[in-house]
Amino acid sequence: MGATSKAKKLNSYEISSFCREMALLLQAGIAPGDGIDILADDTTDASAKKIYNSISQVLHSGEKFHVALSMSEVFPDYVIHMVTIGEESGSMDTVMESLADYYDREENIESSIKSAVSYPLIMVFMMLVVVLVLITKVLPIFDQVFAQLGTSMSGFSQSLLNLGNALNTYSFIMIAILVVLALCFMYFAMTESGKSNLRNLLRKFGPTKRLMQEIDTERFASGMVLTLSSGMDTYEGLSLVKKLVASDELKDKIENCRNLLLDGDSFPEALEKSSIFGSFYSQMVSVGFKSGSMDQAMKRVSERIEHDTQKRIYSLISVLEPTLVIVLSIIVGMILLSVILPLLGIMSTIG
Repeated sequence: MGATSKAKKLNSYEISSFCREMALLLQAGIAPGDGIDILADDTTDASAKKIYNSISQVLHSGEKFHVALSMSEVFPDYVIHMVTIGEESGSMDTVMESLADYYDREENIESSIKSAVSYPLIMVFMMLVVVLVLITKVLPIFDQVFAQLGTSMSGFSQSLLNLGNALNTYSFIMIAILVVLALCFMYFAMTESGKSNLRNLLRKFGPTKRLMQEIDTERFASGMVLTLSSGMDTYEGLSLVKKLVASDELKDKIENCRNLLLDGDSFPEALEKSSIFGSFYSQMVSVGFKSGSMDQAMKRVSERIEHDTQKRIYSLISVLEPTLVIVLSIIVGMILLSVILPLLGIMSTIG
């Protein structure tokens, strides 16, 4: 774990690592209090040691594990709730291992989103830098060459030169714009509200809309794996998983699914009627429902959706990469040709 303060929530990777280690200790028959002390002794991270010590202090005062985790203020409510269920059902080791698997998948989702978003942003930034260098540094040199030949640039190249001169004259405006862009990037990449707003934008943007829907569905399936494996009934599990998904559309579908369960539908029927899953995945859950292994069936669904999502992301990046390179090449080529072709015409006339 690497939290810098008690108020800062742990990220998915840190939660997964903690839950995995605690699951191993609990499976070895070690009590939570002793397990936390072992983790505190083993870590060299000062902030992690501080968190472990605060949890240990609460545990040794006689409080339950979920209370100690809650008082540390670094774990999300979902973890606290699931640990509470694990304590009440006597299956804490299973719940901790399931939580580790869930947050592993969350980490994969977050990494996938970063890959899908960061690469195009870097490419666009590089395109802007190349174009700015061309119009502010390279075009003025060509302008001097034209002046020495007794002529001047015209049309598209002259417009770009004027833009470059304006950017050089009002360079403080360009610096201010770059600072604003940098602040926007930091906001979207490093703050919770920024990440949430970025996800909302991606849900509305055509090329990424379906991708975000699949990610939400995978998150739903992963959450249901955890609730089902902990022994929670599907109605209560749906209520809990509803808090995990960010899409309002999926939240409505989950609420509809809960209402269908109240009306007497089986869980697979409610899933299909509420359009959370298509008929293929609903049939997989139905087979698991009939065989009494619905958690395993849901896990296979989650893994299949995760695989399809990863494939879609890599496919999107594989399309964006050559597209952005082609666009950059065309822009640079147009700028250079706009000055080189007239220059070649003049040189041939002189020759």
